[in-house]
Amino acid sequence: MNKGKVDVLLGLQWGDEGKGKVVDVLTPHYDVVARFQGGPNAGHTLEFEGQKYVLRSIPSGIFQGDKVNIIGNGVVLAPDLFMNEAKELAKSGHDLHGRLHISRKAHLIMPTHRLLDAAIEASKGKGKVGTTGKGIGPAYTDKVSRTGLRVGDLFDHFEERYAEHKARHEETLRQLGYTDYDLTEVEKTWMEGVEYLKQFTIVDSEHEINNLLRQGKSVLCEGAQGTMLDIDFGSYPFVTSSNTICAGACTGLGIGPNRIGEVYGIMKAYCTRVGAGPFPTELFDETGAEIRRIGHEYGAVTGRERRCGWIDLVALRYSIMVNGVTRLIMMKSDVLDSFKTIKACVAYRQNGKLIDYFPYDINQGIEPVYEELPGWMTPLSGLTSEEQFPEQFSAYIRFLEKQLETPITIISIGPDRAQTIVRQ
Repeated sequence: MNKGKVDVLLGLQWGDEGKGKVVDVLTPHYDVVARFQGGPNAGHTLEFEGQKYVLRSIPSGIFQGDKVNIIGNGVVLAPDLFMNEAKELAKSGHDLHGRLHISRKAHLIMPTHRLLDAAIEASKGKGKVGTTGKGIGPAYTDKVSRTGLRVGDLFDHFEERYAEHKARHEETLRQLGYTDYDLTEVEKTWMEGVEYLKQFTIVDSEHEINNLLRQGKSVLCEGAQGTMLDIDFGSYPFVTSSNTICAGACTGLGIGPNRIGEVYGIMKAYCTRVGAGPFPTELFDETGAEIRRIGHEYGAVTGRERRCGWIDLVALRYSIMVNGVTRLIMMKSDVLDSFKTIKACVAYRQNGKLIDYFPYDINQGIEPVYEELPGWMTPLSGLTSEEQFPEQFSAYIRFLEKQLETPITIISIGPDRAQTIVRQ
């Protein structure tokens, strides 16, 4: 019997690598696109046919009309934000009903989760993580402590369950001294979102995906955030609250690890980070500001300035290892077109000792060790094939492949889906 395949696509840095665009480009090769973790704090920006779209919870395969899109059990879903996102897409001619399936085991983000997010972050003082305030962490906390509300609960004594969870959250807020809030309007919109959500196809995503695989269908699993924000393997505690690595596709969708085929790892030609936390290659000078300006490095959801720096090959080697990456995809190469010199961090100096591995703690005492390469000083955005690459850019690619011991098979040279070069 022809059994289907599962490929996984995920970010290798601190998020914002351009996963949405790549999912959109790869979707024609798959029957199903499934999101396996994260919440509406993730913003996937896609541009094509002169339009720009920002997705938060909905899989990026939704623009390819004949594909099944699944929001898996590993996702946390805010009904009101989901409703707004889906309605915006419907306005632009992309009706999701019938094509978008939602796991009944996905957990719900309540309005009080957002209040808890703000209250807990405020209580940390200087130790703030820099969350988006969307309630992601508290929702995952409830999930792990076995007190969460799930999509499947919407159809069984939901009002009582909701009131019980809300009361528990409000007691915690009182203990934190966070009492100056009014949920009336937010809760009204949230409940509208609940009714809207119930109109969609609610499934046991683990059964649906495995049934599709038995039929020989192919699945592309889409992650949110990046590997360095993984709750276990990221730069803890400045991380997200879920497993962003390849293993998260198994737990976030109910797929056996023996089903995984290709693992696509996405990276920028440089590096960025949003929010607090360590960032060894961060640039605080005009070069960093120039990368931000040219690359339009602002959060898709929050609008926050992204911190910018040179590519970190120590962190990338680590990410490739824990994910089992088989193919690399390099984004935003064109942002570096005008730089005479490109730098790449090949090792760290920690407390005077040279190391080439990602250590337990990078919060202090880390100094990047760079290799310098000549820039290509040529616009890449109009190129249509690898043969047109300037030699210095080809040399940069060869250098990265040697350092990372993994082939770079797709290169993005602009935001549009057409500005994508697949290497032979």
